[in-house]
Amino acid sequence: MTNIGNEVKSMNTRVVHGCKGYDPQTGAISIPIYQSATFRHPGLYQSTGYDYSRLQNPTREELENTIAALENGRYGLAFSTGMAAVSAVVHLFSPGDHIIVSDDLYGGTYRLFEEIYSKYGLEFSYVDTSNPDEIIKALKVNSKAFFIETPSNPMMKVADIRAISKLAKERGMLHIVDNTFLTPYYQRPLELGADIVLHSGTKYLGGHNDTLAGLVVVNDDILSEKLKFTQKSEGAVLAPFDSWLILRGIKTLAVRMERQQQNAIQIANWLKTQKNVLKVFYVGLPEHEGYEISKAQASGFGAMISFYVRDKTLVEQVLERVKVIIFAESLGGVESLITYPAVQTHAAIPEEIRNKLGVTDTLLRLSVGIEDVNDLLADLEQSLA
Repeated sequence: MTNIGNEVKSMNTRVVHGCKGYDPQTGAISIPIYQSATFRHPGLYQSTGYDYSRLQNPTREELENTIAALENGRYGLAFSTGMAAVSAVVHLFSPGDHIIVSDDLYGGTYRLFEEIYSKYGLEFSYVDTSNPDEIIKALKVNSKAFFIETPSNPMMKVADIRAISKLAKERGMLHIVDNTFLTPYYQRPLELGADIVLHSGTKYLGGHNDTLAGLVVVNDDILSEKLKFTQKSEGAVLAPFDSWLILRGIKTLAVRMERQQQNAIQIANWLKTQKNVLKVFYVGLPEHEGYEISKAQASGFGAMISFYVRDKTLVEQVLERVKVIIFAESLGGVESLITYPAVQTHAAIPEEIRNKLGVTDTLLRLSVGIEDVNDLLADLEQSLA
């Protein structure tokens, strides 16, 4: 049977059709939800290829094959949440191993590393991975991996994926990239030399703020087997219905990402003109420090914006006044969401470290949705006034 995800070159078409394109048994163009925990064996020592849904499920399998095809990888794995995906990747390492991590990253990842895995003998160093000198200085004899977000959350730093991948290969290290913000529609780290790509599928891939999911893509056979072993052993797999929701979301990924980016560029430029906004962080602004690197490794800039307001009183004002934009955690959905990182997404990071990174009490993060941009601008204008 034709694998649509590999046969078609255009990403716009690939996201619509996924891997198979339709259910080969019935012709259904929406892959069925195989809501079954277990599967009948035809006979002793015989299997249909599906035995128990923790091991594999046809709906989840289509999602895993689809995300692998979109990232131009060989193997995809779907987990119950983004954090479950990160946790599975961390299981590749042993006590005493050292991992170099982007200093500006999602607070939940920091919490997982520092409060869970550091107790088991793993060592983490947090550095500005957009600065090559800082990366080199952080290297140790026991360094085993780089774990980066690019663009980073929430300060939108851009790391050079090719350069870090080259360094990783020279030293026999793994390069892990969280690609949540740009998705394979705009950025494909495996093509740039990375070893492992992570996604919080909850965000842009799902796109509708209606389910949780985590995804991992690799090319290497050994990495795939190790990750699959952890997946089936710990059991944090994505359920059939949630797998179907992410598949459904991916179908509109291209049109959503294009509209969201279009809106974000207009909003970022508008925010720069506002007297109550001190600084805007958006990768698509030519003055952004990572603009040129981003253009070299990605085909788009995404729709995430962070900005400083003039003083802390404006934070509460904006969050209370917004009407079209929703004050809520998460990102990447069709609805525009505004978040206060210091007390929400990055509360797990100590205040001293947050302030050093720039995640201060005047920073707001905006996930731009697909609404009419004029409505979003009007909402921001009245909330900032």
